[in-house]
Amino acid sequence: MSRLPAPLNALPLPIIGSPLFIISNPKLVIAQCIAGVVGAMPSLNARPASQLDEWLAEITETLAAYNLAHPDKPAAPFAINQIVHKSNERLEHDMEMCVKYKVPIYITSLGAREDINAAAHSYGGVVLHDIINNKFAHKAIEKGADGLVAVAAGAGGHAGVKSPFALIQEIRQWFDGPVALSGAISTGGAVLAAQACGADFAYIGSAFIATEEARASDAYKQAIVDSSSDDIVYSNLFTGVHGNYLAPSIRAAGMDPDNLPESDPSKMNFGGDKSKAWKDIWGCGQGIGAISKVQSTADFVAQLKREYQEARQRVCAY
Repeated sequence: MSRLPAPLNALPLPIIGSPLFIISNPKLVIAQCIAGVVGAMPSLNARPASQLDEWLAEITETLAAYNLAHPDKPAAPFAINQIVHKSNERLEHDMEMCVKYKVPIYITSLGAREDINAAAHSYGGVVLHDIINNKFAHKAIEKGADGLVAVAAGAGGHAGVKSPFALIQEIRQWFDGPVALSGAISTGGAVLAAQACGADFAYIGSAFIATEEARASDAYKQAIVDSSSDDIVYSNLFTGVHGNYLAPSIRAAGMDPDNLPESDPSKMNFGGDKSKAWKDIWGCGQGIGAISKVQSTADFVAQLKREYQEARQRVCAY
């Protein structure tokens, strides 16, 4: 495994909860951290922008109080996702708030920027940049990111098409820093598999949508329980970037998931009117076949921990 910076070197479980657009909120982030995994949310989920100050205060104060009361079992740190694409008009404001609260971990997406990395590093924050191929991985590290989120085929939201085995082995040929692997990970066994192929952490998103704390509709959560990988559609129509989505939500919006038009990538828009237009299109990864019920975040993480330990015992038995 790689050398890990301070915020990442003592996690109870090698899991980072991915920031879920619209869905992640302080309630989910806090529950994830207390359960022992890195909780994360996009800064853009706080609307209006002024709400981000309140949310960061809630997260930092709640986790600090928990850690004071449980010094023998502190919570995992939290992460904030920043969309650094030029269409994000809130980036400067949101970074000011994150620096104010000394957010321990940043997950940056859609472009790597040296100034964002420098702002995080000014007080010891760690930046993980999400990438879909080895070319983008090189660019992210060259611009100062501390680590990578390798978004492989099958991941929810903006996903790549590379096999996780191919993507991780190419990155590990030149990079020995922190790497999280994303792509259809919903079980403890898959967490161990991510580590076995060279990642430090599993990056889990879609499975956390089907938790009680997630800010998703009951219909969305139930669709995850009821669906499988056969119900996932890969399209760039909704944001200009290819991603995975639940077919039932596309049908409910009056479209044929098997015949979606292509979008112009130059029309990418995050946080504006387009996101509102597609708010009922549900992002989701291919790993949801393992999700059989809606449960609390604590119960789901406990399940992952059991499965992870069982998988380790199973492998060691060979």
